[in-house]
Amino acid sequence: MCRWIAYQGEPTFLDALVAEPAHSLIAQSLCAAEAKVVTNGDGFGIGWYGDRERPGVYREVRPAWSDENLRNLCHQVRSPLFFAHVRASTGPAIARANCHPFTVGRLMFMHNGQIGQFCAIKRRVEAMIPDDLYHHRSGTTDSEALFLAAFAHGVEQDPIGGMAATLNAVHGLMLKAGLREALRFTACLTDGTDLYAFRWASDGRAPTLYWRQTNGNLVVVSEPLDGDRAQWTEVPQGCVLVARNGRPAVLHGLDEAVAGGRAAKAA
Repeated sequence: MCRWIAYQGEPTFLDALVAEPAHSLIAQSLCAAEAKVVTNGDGFGIGWYGDRERPGVYREVRPAWSDENLRNLCHQVRSPLFFAHVRASTGPAIARANCHPFTVGRLMFMHNGQIGQFCAIKRRVEAMIPDDLYHHRSGTTDSEALFLAAFAHGVEQDPIGGMAATLNAVHGLMLKAGLREALRFTACLTDGTDLYAFRWASDGRAPTLYWRQTNGNLVVVSEPLDGDRAQWTEVPQGCVLVARNGRPAVLHGLDEAVAGGRAAKAA
């Protein structure tokens, strides 16, 4: 499993969240408190929006705690919306192409979780990726495959519906193949303006996710960055946290949207 943070609000330096807090993301890469895997040392990545149309991305295979370039970049880069992710591989190789976040145009995505027994349905999931986007498939992770497959389900026009339809389709492939492991999906998606943080699992045991919004500044995290738990609200299982263009974040149900896809297919 992995750990990640997302920020949306007034421009701030990345190190304010990635490096400085007592339980910063860099600290979590070495010692996570709420993950099955304590150490997340299989690479990291940051992605941020600035003056240009597409987000900037820096990814590396070294552990976050040992990369001085990460600290230097985070000390210099200021952004109104950014992602940061530290990876604990569930199988795919430790490679730069497998580090999060992933981008297509203005869309940026990162994920904590897994498609259980992904190798058994990998080819079928990849077949869902639109032909004109397949060249973006540079790595081997289930996370990147999920992101690219979501374009076939309209994620650009309808982020919640598109992602729900993708989860439905992939879980359907798992059931058809007789796979017993779960599909777990705690993920974040943004177009540089709006932010969507998902927490869903086929067995109701999605990885942890919390959020805090103060004076319009939203922080979404795999686990709190400090010991003041009262400031943090847990995203419930089967929900998506939506923050549109700086408005207050709101929760929407996701279970019905995923189940709705199944019902539509059955009909």
